[in-house]
Amino acid sequence: MISKEHNTTPRVNGLVLAGGKSVRMGKAKDLLHWHGKEQRYFAADLLAPFCDEVFISCRQDQLESFDPNYNALTDTFLNMGPFGGILSALRAQRDKAWLVVACDLPLLDKRSLEFLLQSRNPEKVATTYESPFDGLPEPLITIWEPKSYPLLLNFLGIGNTCPRKVLINSDTLILKPENPEALMNVNTPEDAEKAEKILKN
Repeated sequence: MISKEHNTTPRVNGLVLAGGKSVRMGKAKDLLHWHGKEQRYFAADLLAPFCDEVFISCRQDQLESFDPNYNALTDTFLNMGPFGGILSALRAQRDKAWLVVACDLPLLDKRSLEFLLQSRNPEKVATTYESPFDGLPEPLITIWEPKSYPLLLNFLGIGNTCPRKVLINSDTLILKPENPEALMNVNTPEDAEKAEKILKN
């Protein structure tokens, strides 16, 4: 019997989360230049080879300075941080899985994305990495399957808007990263200094 799995596996869109206020950094993280262009566009370009379409999740006010060569996706679930961006994407195209990455991952590389996609299990709610920094699932480098949408809504209904808690409490495939540094979030000027040193080596 021929398996129909290939035909039924949801196709993947990309989402760069770039709508944060960057309070700890003191300046907009999505506009930082780590690789010769604004980080939100670098991240979108990194995702492009792996995805049908790539969108940058942002606030309405960020559209004033937005490059028209990229797709913006403004939140329809407001003031919820990354949780709202993920939900807004899943709502926008319900039949797609979403490969979601945060814009503050300047060390993220193609190999880490390839490994995530090659290891993906579409039967699970999500496929993600274990954070090398705290051992918990990393929601901001994750493939969220279409079936995660009602689950996220359930968590929202009980007042929980933490995507990591959704991963912890759901049927999630959690992978060990081959390159732990690729998962480093840069949230503060101190983090930025560390990342600069690694990029220069």
